[in-house]
Amino acid sequence: MKEIEAINKMKTVLRNFEQSKDKAQVTIFILSTGGTLDKVHNPISEALEFDENSHIEQIMVQSNAPDFRHMNLMRKDSADMTQDDREAILEAVKAAPEKKVLITHGTSTMVETAQFLTKQTEISDKAIVLTGAMRPFSLMRSDAPFNLGCAIGALNVLDNGVFITMNGNLFTPDNVIKNVAEGRFQTLE
Repeated sequence: MKEIEAINKMKTVLRNFEQSKDKAQVTIFILSTGGTLDKVHNPISEALEFDENSHIEQIMVQSNAPDFRHMNLMRKDSADMTQDDREAILEAVKAAPEKKVLITHGTSTMVETAQFLTKQTEISDKAIVLTGAMRPFSLMRSDAPFNLGCAIGALNVLDNGVFITMNGNLFTPDNVIKNVAEGRFQTLE
């Protein structure tokens, strides 16, 4: 049964991909909210913290990524994310003219933010993908470029809705958890 569901899902993704190839390249709106992806190591305090700049544009340029527009909304560890912060994210997504939105977010509360956005009917005409990193881009061996690439690929073929991409997988907000012990996201079991 799961194999049939997986095959049908892949057929849908491929059909969407074929349709998207015929369209002009779509600009992606990237909304940065903070999270581990954008943290840097402070050699004095030995802590991971935010500096003034986001690494998103550097990653996108290095990757020769498609056209994008970037907005740095906040620099927050997602463990400190509040409902007011989620409302600010919603307002930024609503105000964006782009129909493809990538939100970089800390992994601690990414699922909660995605679930909140799923309930907002006023953005149901957009494809929104949240992603982040378990290791900062500023450190070697970060998963940030891979996760951003997966998110962009997903945006190129997804219909409208809210999704999460982490560790090479695509999830819906109602069927994903962060497995802290294994350092990855996975479907609910």
